[in-house]
Amino acid sequence: MRASVKGIIIIFVIGMSLFGYSQYASASQIGVTITQSHLLEKNEKGSTYNVELEFTNPSLLVLTAGKTEFFVIANDEMIGKGELESFVLPALGSSSVSGIFLRDSNVDSQKVSTVKISGVTKYNVIFASIDVPFVFYPTEEQAREFIHPN
Repeated sequence: MRASVKGIIIIFVIGMSLFGYSQYASASQIGVTITQSHLLEKNEKGSTYNVELEFTNPSLLVLTAGKTEFFVIANDEMIGKGELESFVLPALGSSSVSGIFLRDSNVDSQKVSTVKISGVTKYNVIFASIDVPFVFYPTEEQAREFIHPN
């Protein structure tokens, strides 16, 4: 009897470990898209934008994220940074998140050819916390509104 209980416990632990790893792998595949951006202010320091990003969760876990700092990189040079509000990302769902982005005024936007948005979001899951990096390559149309000041 005791051997069968130990066997069940071992199988349960292995199963939960495999499930946890598969959900972590899914969570690291979170999708990001820019849904909108609006110019708030332009001054000698740069341009401040209100941006909205949509995160899509392919995992079965409900993920709670704290404030997330992100960086916008063009041609391998950081041209600005921003911060997103805290949000909850439902299992197999999506969530829109607002934030503020400051684009540096010293950037020559005419020479920008590749744009990347990257950051790390800390998600709290039940009794653990995981850091999930994200990288998003917006299309020229998506990036134009807040990368190019036209």
